[in-house]
Amino acid sequence: MADQDAPTDKIHCRIDYEDSYVQPLIQSAMTSRLGSHSIPITSLSPDNLPSGARVLQWKQYESLDLDRAMTHPDTNMINSYIIRKALIRKHYLSNTVSHWASKHPESTLPKHMQPGVEFELDFAEFLDDALVEAWELREAFERNEALDAKDREWWILKPGMSDRGQGIRLFSTEDELTAIFEAWDPPSDDEDEDDEAAHSCDENEPQAQQQQKDDDNRDSGIITSQLRHFIAQPYIHPPLLLTSPTFPSANRKFHIRVYVLAGGALRVHVYKPMLALFAGEAYTPPWESASGDPNDELSGHLTNTCMQSGEREGSVHAFWALPDDVPGLAKDWKQSVFAHICRVTGEVFEAAARGMMVHFQPLPNAFEVFGVDFLVDAQGLPSLLEVNAFPDFAQTGSDLNHVIEGLFEEVVDVAVKPFFGLASADADAESTRMVKVLDIDLGRR
Repeated sequence: MADQDAPTDKIHCRIDYEDSYVQPLIQSAMTSRLGSHSIPITSLSPDNLPSGARVLQWKQYESLDLDRAMTHPDTNMINSYIIRKALIRKHYLSNTVSHWASKHPESTLPKHMQPGVEFELDFAEFLDDALVEAWELREAFERNEALDAKDREWWILKPGMSDRGQGIRLFSTEDELTAIFEAWDPPSDDEDEDDEAAHSCDENEPQAQQQQKDDDNRDSGIITSQLRHFIAQPYIHPPLLLTSPTFPSANRKFHIRVYVLAGGALRVHVYKPMLALFAGEAYTPPWESASGDPNDELSGHLTNTCMQSGEREGSVHAFWALPDDVPGLAKDWKQSVFAHICRVTGEVFEAAARGMMVHFQPLPNAFEVFGVDFLVDAQGLPSLLEVNAFPDFAQTGSDLNHVIEGLFEEVVDVAVKPFFGLASADADAESTRMVKVLDIDLGRR
């Protein structure tokens, strides 16, 4: 039974992020920004909360008490939207951008995101059928057929529902694309029978071989359940490379990780302290692979630091600390990149909110921090790669954890405090680290 006499002016904070890197940073931000306004609770049952209690849930998506948030929308806030596939699934994001651009010819999005070819496929033998309507891809194959590898248009393949760089591959011809899928195909029944016949002296051998293949697929970032929806996009080459000999990550490809705060329905802010995440090895064009297959040497192409092991050291830098002097670009190239990022971020969230309402439904009593990735080409133009829900904050590392702590402080100031009536009217103006890029009223109360 609820304690009717308990004070209701405090914010009951249910913080359990299930991440040893993130949890203390959130708690520190809550303490420094909310102070006496909050009551930390971890295991208290919702049934024991005071009537009309103000509750903040900051937890993993699967652990959120969505029922309470939906039945008490004026007093309960959660750290995630419930429906946001229009942004966080690669094939949905591609559709979000293309649909918005078709209705808004003045849109800047097509200049900042490679057009995607979407298809579904279970087994390599059905690739021809899957690509029947993939006109752009088939035309590229025809153009590439008579060209040397260095003169072809290269493409990047991404499983639509994967993350952390899983299943990403490069290709330029239909044969190369087919080979990728054939490598992922499970063994046929005939192959299983052949294995059993060949190893009848050891009845455990076929199972061990299959287990090894499963292990190899996992090591390669392949998860069978994700191999259905795919998107293929033109590969961005050449990327911007920082060539200064004094820079520790010189000549390595990188992407920019931008932390974006979306709150209510709908205001969007870009967190100005951004990260530059570098590949583990120096960049070489895909056609210069020593083995002839660029997918054998992806470490120079993939900038997902979670895929790196020992070479990860030095792969994460503060964006604003990158060298100013870059051949071919103005000294203010970082300011220019940031301005583009802000404009694109605001528009892509508006495109999802207005153009894909079934698949992105902002809630007035929710906020969410997204990790948005951009790749900068050699001309200094950033292209949107993907939008990540519940990003891996730990990839920032210990040296830059103040970036994440500052992010959570801003989240409390910009999103949490206004919802509970604790912020001043000009909270946005007071923030120097959060840049508001979108403020629209979707009519949801």
